[in-house]
Amino acid sequence: MNDPILENLNPSQLQAVKTTEGYVRVIAGAGSGKTKALTSRFAYIVDRLGINSSNILCVTFTNKAAQEMKKRVKALIGDLYDVSFITTYHGFCVRFLREEINKLHYPKNFIILDAEDQKTILREVFTELDINSKNLTFKQVLRFISKQKSTSDYLGYMIENKSFTSDEKDSLSSQVYQKYLDKQKRNYALDFDDLIHFTAFILDSNPDVLSKWQQMLHYIQVDEAQDSSDSQFHLVEMLSRVHQNLFLVGDPDQTIYEWRGAKPEYLVEFDQMFPDTQTIFMNQNYRSTPNILKVGNHIIKNNTVRVDKDMVTDNPEGVEVVHFHGKNDFEETFWVASEIKEIMKTENASYSDITILYRSNHLSRNIEQALIKENIPYAIFGGIRFFERREIKDVLSFLRLIVQGDNFSFLRMFNHPTRGLGKKFLERLSLLAGEQNLPLLHTLENNLQDKKLNKKGASDFLALVSELKKDAQSNSISDLVKIILDKSGLSELYRKDGDQDRLENIKELVSSMMLLEKENNGPVDIVEYLQEIALYTDLDKDTENQDKVRLMTIHISKGLEFPYVFLCGFTEGVLPSALSIKERRKRAIEEERRLMYVAVTRAEKRFYMTDSEGFNFTTGLNKYPSRFLFEIKEEFYVRKGKLSPEILQSSQATAASLKNTQETAFKEGDMVVHPVWDKGEVLAVDIEKKQYLVHFFEMGKEKPIDFAFRSLALAPASEQQSASPDALLDLQESLKNAPDPFADDNGPEN
Repeated sequence: MNDPILENLNPSQLQAVKTTEGYVRVIAGAGSGKTKALTSRFAYIVDRLGINSSNILCVTFTNKAAQEMKKRVKALIGDLYDVSFITTYHGFCVRFLREEINKLHYPKNFIILDAEDQKTILREVFTELDINSKNLTFKQVLRFISKQKSTSDYLGYMIENKSFTSDEKDSLSSQVYQKYLDKQKRNYALDFDDLIHFTAFILDSNPDVLSKWQQMLHYIQVDEAQDSSDSQFHLVEMLSRVHQNLFLVGDPDQTIYEWRGAKPEYLVEFDQMFPDTQTIFMNQNYRSTPNILKVGNHIIKNNTVRVDKDMVTDNPEGVEVVHFHGKNDFEETFWVASEIKEIMKTENASYSDITILYRSNHLSRNIEQALIKENIPYAIFGGIRFFERREIKDVLSFLRLIVQGDNFSFLRMFNHPTRGLGKKFLERLSLLAGEQNLPLLHTLENNLQDKKLNKKGASDFLALVSELKKDAQSNSISDLVKIILDKSGLSELYRKDGDQDRLENIKELVSSMMLLEKENNGPVDIVEYLQEIALYTDLDKDTENQDKVRLMTIHISKGLEFPYVFLCGFTEGVLPSALSIKERRKRAIEEERRLMYVAVTRAEKRFYMTDSEGFNFTTGLNKYPSRFLFEIKEEFYVRKGKLSPEILQSSQATAASLKNTQETAFKEGDMVVHPVWDKGEVLAVDIEKKQYLVHFFEMGKEKPIDFAFRSLALAPASEQQSASPDALLDLQESLKNAPDPFADDNGPEN
């Protein structure tokens, strides 16, 4: 007789399902049937052990994953069971707070802020403090707020109705943070960070509430455990203390959210925290070909924060992985388009079988242009089409207004940025336009003396349009856009708005126009350009169940799989991201490598990596292939497109030098020379704090020296072997007699 819960499980999956008691860690590689094991285990505990489903908490990271799990569990045990505790961390916290937030004198109908709500608050705060993106960007502030909420006791302020004491010494970020919290308090609003922190605070400070939930939750399962943050892990660990049935499943090699607090160490070191942990490996891949897995396995071995494993598969060998190198962006994306056509012709594939991945959203622009020109239908997942973004539409509308004077562009731009032209102004203008059968722009030009239209904002706008029309006659389209941004006030508006992404997208638009001008060997006709761009915004937005090539970032692709995958923009500074490396150094390199691994392991049948030459506007350097390309043995992929010996040599040298910059300048035990304190020895290297702990012999003290300090030099080679016996004795004696730096402290800082 077939067993619907246990059938079609391999030995590792079966072990994971039946190991129900105690602390359990499952290292489940990409495509290994993790969701199947999780849902079968939930069903097994309910159906075979008789546990009420409302006593099992199963947390994951996306609503989509939670819905899929619920669906699969119901298929195994029926619709009669309560599966509401199959949810996200935030979903669980919302349910908890609906019951318990009154302990903090908050109403049960508290408001939950999404990212746009947060930006709305920040716009108010920026206005009140008279600051803009030259001072701080939204991204910087939101990251600062999130960090403060994870490291400071802000809940005392939020909950106990305390007030901040204003201090002139407070940083600008702190001032914004304080006003942000004020506005949250006033509206009883919680952002995503608060949901976790408020829940943990209530549990930590109310023993009766903690006991109630601990007794209720007999089994806790955590999906994608490598993405758990400090507060998230603290939450599930705390809730599991009574029954001690905590089941973690995940893959440290797919941790791609460290930048927002994920700590893969909780999964990697789980067996050290709980010595009785049972560890199960699921390394049978059902998704990819051996050729694809070889590339993924080979790259990820360069990481250190991981549990060593190799993914294996019984799938046929498949076609070889391909790397294509183009002479420029156009060659790269048109090669992708032509390869898609070839797949469609020879593989009996659908467009929806094909996915194009990239590290950052702005990279979609070149890809979109190539697909449009080749009549390949596509849909962008998880983002707005490049040419539909607000700031891009603003610029294109001004361009169209200058050359065509149409009503759509006029309506979008006549009071943007604001010129004090309100509802009554537009009503009068529209009435006259209807009577005179003229476009709105021409109507305003002909009727500026009308009492209701004769406003300074209106005359300023007409003067601006007139001036820009003259500029259009003597400037290239790329220069004209820069002039529009400057003269219209849009550039200043976006800076004040604080949203740095808007300025980055406009830079990308200008650079694409410059590239187009170069390709045409001359000026680009504005009307023709706008007609072509119109194709980018007229596409059907309904992307569900349609046969279209999918475009998305690697982050969005996590957890998904596709027959054919192209990774575009495989360029140093893009993947790995130069910005991430600058901010988080070695930690970022490992996370960027995991992003690469995630991209590779999305592919079932074919995997392509593409890059191109040219200039990288993000890094300000010439473009070279990603350093990760040179971590893959050449026997594991086929190279197409001419990669000249000069480019190859330069890119390998660049990759090597960049790798070296991520290594610290000094290692533990090195003898160094300081311009003031003379000779010393590096006792420790703290990557997180970005500092060396150096003992200086003459002063007999240890000092923390920042990585960025350039005047610390390596002592001559003759002095590197070791210090003299006397010096070592002095050092040992000094250390022995030194006061314990943590004697009066609760422990080292995080």
